[in-house]
Amino acid sequence: MAEQIRAEMVANVLSLLVSSGDRVEPGQAVVIMESMKMEIPVLAEHGGTVTTVSVAEGDVVQEGDVIVELS
Repeated sequence: MAEQIRAEMVANVLSLLVSSGDRVEPGQAVVIMESMKMEIPVLAEHGGTVTTVSVAEGDVVQEGDVIVELS
């Protein structure tokens, strides 16, 4: 079952910390977002393998947008 990691707010993608094929552990940061001059790490709730990274550094995401998918 795939897990979708979604943006919790409107923010800029500051840094990608994973790419397709990477193994992710629960609680690991996968992306650093920036909103209102604050850096916000986005954490994986579950472990898995990254199948898709749906954003690039510099992108603006909306609340609910899929950022990363894990299998």
